[in-house]
Amino acid sequence: MSNVMPSAERIVLGWREWVALPALGLAAVRAKVDSGARTSALHVDRQWRFVEGGAPWVGFSLTPGAGEEAGGDTVVGTVEAAAPVIDEREVTDSGGHTTRRVFLRTTMRLAGIEREIEINLSDRRGMLFPMLLGRTAIATAFTIDPARSFLHGRPPAGAVPLLHRRSPTP
Repeated sequence: MSNVMPSAERIVLGWREWVALPALGLAAVRAKVDSGARTSALHVDRQWRFVEGGAPWVGFSLTPGAGEEAGGDTVVGTVEAAAPVIDEREVTDSGGHTTRRVFLRTTMRLAGIEREIEINLSDRRGMLFPMLLGRTAIATAFTIDPARSFLHGRPPAGAVPLLHRRSPTP
C-alpha cells in the first residue's frame, strides 16, 4: 500500500503557512512553502553538538517573538531544543552558496496532518521566513496554490509564533 495521495485528494497549501513542530516545542512557525527547495530549513540563533547514549545530537536555541507583522520587536524568551543528528550534508542556497548543515527528523503538523520530516538547521536571520518548507516535506500529501496564503489558519490562541524580526542595527 502506497502513502501517496491521489492528486484530487491532496491538501492545498498557500505559498506561506503556519507550521507546528511540537517535538521541538514550537507551536507556530511562519514558513515559506517552496517546491523549488528540496529540503526544509529552520532558523536557529545558536547550535551546539553533544553526544547522548553514544550518538551525535544537536542542541539549538531560537527566539520567538512578535515580528514586523505583529507591530514590533518584542522578544518573549528563548526556546531550546535538542534532537539526534541524522545526517550532515552540503546544502546550496538560492544564492548559490554551499554550506554543510546538520539534519534532524521531527514531527510537523500542518493542515490537520502530522508527518515526520527532515529539517536542517540554518541561520536564516536575513530571510523573511524563519522556516523554509521544501518539497520532500510536502510530497505525496500536499499541493501548492502560489496565489494564496495561510489557507490553514493562524497560530493557536496562546501560542507565541516564530516570526522573523528586523535585525538589530549595528
